Amino acid sequence: MRYTHLGAGIGLALGALGLQIPAAAAADDSDVRIDSWNAYPGSTVTVSTSACDPDADYGKGWSEVGGEFHLFEGDEEGELTGRFRIPEGTRPGSSDTITLKCPPLTKLTETYQVTGRPPTGSVSAGFGPDEGTGTGLVLGGGLLVTAAAGGAVWLRRRPNGNRT
Repeated sequence: MRYTHLGAGIGLALGALGLQIPAAAAADDSDVRIDSWNAYPGSTVTVSTSACDPDADYGKGWSEVGGEFHLFEGDEEGELTGRFRIPEGTRPGSSDTITLKCPPLTKLTETYQVTGRPPTGSVSAGFGPDEGTGTGLVLGGGLLVTAAAGGAVWLRRRPNGNRT
């Protein structure tokens, strides 16, 4: 019975991963790559494209939120990359449309979402202890000791120590 549940759990996890593959492949079809995973007010967004002429070494970009920026040769051959800053007053959740122009007559448009500022500090992010954890540690330790003692008593009361 235990192995059936384990097999079902593994099957569900693999199925969920399999469903993500077509979405990731579809997301890569665009000629414009926007590093928007950290696009919150005050952050810098990186925009790259390989849709321009391979000999082009310059282009221009326009962000509705961040304004004008320039595209220069990127890390990869035939790629132009530019950066702009999202102003502090930008509302999280709003969409931003980016337009890129490069020679000879290439014009590309892409839209992304401005996210909220990521949490900072151990408590806000959910990692690590907060200030003054003495009471929390004492209560947590007490609960663990009580649970261990209850488990030991339960095992001793069973006849012949059978563990089925």
